[in-house]
Amino acid sequence: MSIPSPDWTADDIVAHLKALGSDENRAGMARFGITTDKAFGVGHTVLNPLARKVKTDHLRAQSLWATGYREARILAGLTGDPKKMTIDECRRWAADFDSWDVVDGVSALFVETPFWRELIDEFAEDDREFVRRAAFAMLAWSAVHLKKEPDTTFVALLPLVERHSGDARNFVKKAVNWALRQIGKRSMTLYRPALALSEKLAESDDKTARWIGKDAVRELTDPKTLDRLAKKGR
Repeated sequence: MSIPSPDWTADDIVAHLKALGSDENRAGMARFGITTDKAFGVGHTVLNPLARKVKTDHLRAQSLWATGYREARILAGLTGDPKKMTIDECRRWAADFDSWDVVDGVSALFVETPFWRELIDEFAEDDREFVRRAAFAMLAWSAVHLKKEPDTTFVALLPLVERHSGDARNFVKKAVNWALRQIGKRSMTLYRPALALSEKLAESDDKTARWIGKDAVRELTDPKTLDRLAKKGR
């Protein structure tokens, strides 16, 4: 097959992925809780460079998503165009979520859409495990990547973190924890309220909330975290 390029079709990419996959990699992914029913066994060290080579193409990303393959869907998230996505398309993709790694990759794309805030609120109230995870994966990504977003946006989202801190499902609680930590590390302004919430949760009677809080406190009070925040200067 030729070298990956922007003119590759979804079929070209899927054929390439099939050739690269292995049962050994699939087994390794399964040990990390990744759904492998429709996986080739290709890791991000291959997928990320491949995405850069084939570049953004939203129509092709839609075709990749429709295949249902894990790696194709991750590439759909990496090569989709957030300016061309509609909110209904985001909802349809979210309804297909069945593995945490696909959720996390596609959530980074969703954050670049103009309706990311609406989706966070909507997905957080959805009881499906991977859809709710998407809400907090989006919150974590937005805290890291949306540099121009005012800190007040994230202060206003902390009650959402608290409200769902008792969701004991593994892939939800880890995303809630991730979001809380990323908010706290965004700036000194956000550090204080995020740490306060973390400490509150750490004292909770609820086992899940207590785990989320203690883990967040551990990272937010780490000297390395404090040093990085001090260097940011805000």
